[in-house]
Amino acid sequence: MKKEIHIFFTALMFFTRIPCPKWVNHDPDYLQLSAKYFPLVGIIIGSIGATVFYLFSFIYSVDIALLLSMFSTIYTTGAFHEDGFADVCDGFGGGWTKEKILHIMKDSRLGTYGTVGLLILLALKFATLREIEMFYIPLVLLSGHSLSRFIATTLIYSHDYVRDIDQSKAKPAAKGMHLRTLLISGIFGIIPLFVFQNPWVFLTLIPMYLSKMYLGHKFKKWIGGQTGDCAGAVQQLSEVIFYLSTLFLWKYIW
Repeated sequence: MKKEIHIFFTALMFFTRIPCPKWVNHDPDYLQLSAKYFPLVGIIIGSIGATVFYLFSFIYSVDIALLLSMFSTIYTTGAFHEDGFADVCDGFGGGWTKEKILHIMKDSRLGTYGTVGLLILLALKFATLREIEMFYIPLVLLSGHSLSRFIATTLIYSHDYVRDIDQSKAKPAAKGMHLRTLLISGIFGIIPLFVFQNPWVFLTLIPMYLSKMYLGHKFKKWIGGQTGDCAGAVQQLSEVIFYLSTLFLWKYIW
């Protein structure tokens, strides 16, 4: 049990700014095993965003509450996945060879493709959530953060890592995972969906996974696999797809 707690805190420390016990570090072995807790970290992040939205919705308009909620999750993660999404936009937008794409993605500077991609991504998140009934927004935020992180783990499971791990900011977290780890990740990712008490919500898994397959195909074609930035891009895109799919189901099926 103590080992599992250490592994969980390792994931929490790696993906967020949330303070962890001093005895937790970026141990390579624990970091590699921590993938099963990525969606659980997503539940925590989503809970923060949902709480911020709920509390500020009593004081301000829904628009302001949503923006503050988005800010809270971005601040909590240090824009970790947003950074990966922007790097992928820059790399695949401006690079035409594997070496060039990887070089651009490793560059800390933000380019035009990354800037435009982030603006559209954040605008889509806000606009889509704004159209969802206010009562359900906290639950949608919670589910979106957890489920999208599970979808990101499926990329790590299905695609080989293509950059020297010792030279990567992702380090052992980017290594392949066992099926058992993926299944545990899936359980944590899907749990929030049961709160909806509506089986239709599980249909959101289809477009979310299709978005991962689309990006995964591009990653495989151009660079031969995935990097930590690629997993971040999958997380961000599948999160937006979840919001869009939920809104579609809300308007036309539920």
